[in-house]
Amino acid sequence: MISFSHVYKRYPGGYEALKDVTLTIAPGELVYITGHSGAGKTTLLKLVAAIERPTSGSIIVNGQNLAQLRRSAIPYLRRNLGLVFQDQKLLFDRSVFDNVMLPLEVSGFDRREAARRVRAALDKVGLLNREKALPITLSGGEQQRLAIARAVVGRPSILLADEPTGNLDTAYAHEILDVFAAFNRVGVTVLVATHDEAILRSHPGRVVTLKQGELVA
Repeated sequence: MISFSHVYKRYPGGYEALKDVTLTIAPGELVYITGHSGAGKTTLLKLVAAIERPTSGSIIVNGQNLAQLRRSAIPYLRRNLGLVFQDQKLLFDRSVFDNVMLPLEVSGFDRREAARRVRAALDKVGLLNREKALPITLSGGEQQRLAIARAVVGRPSILLADEPTGNLDTAYAHEILDVFAAFNRVGVTVLVATHDEAILRSHPGRVVTLKQGELVA
């Protein structure tokens, strides 16, 4: 479960990115966070991932109060999170397979088990036949699917995506949202931040709208 209770986030200079946000997301829910550019969507996702800390209020993720979480405990929190942000940070000098393998190598997984997980993740996003390719040879939609495979290879319970369709045409955008819906159907809690409300009309899920840092719908 993810729970925000009267959360504020202020940045130096007094800018308020989030104002008194109270929101509960149930396990296994698919939620789209919408709103104009600068509405606070990215900040909300960064708070869930403990990339940012709230100025005030409480955030509970999987039973942990993030406002009180020790810095040393953050890596353990993130083992249950899959993160897909606008800057994909793909390694263009490594193959598709090696890009997805990287987080498992960092976590110390057995090589054989890690390889099995990598191929399973690539299969789920439709890239198993491109495992030896370099990311530069992939289309924009394929690069985004590669970023998703890397995010889910650790089998997280929560998947966070910030504007994952922002640089894609409509066909690719629908394809990417279908991938998120497929993970949600097997029990993953999915939060997708997007400013493109039009593409959501054909994708079921709860829509949460932010406006100038406030929850309006």
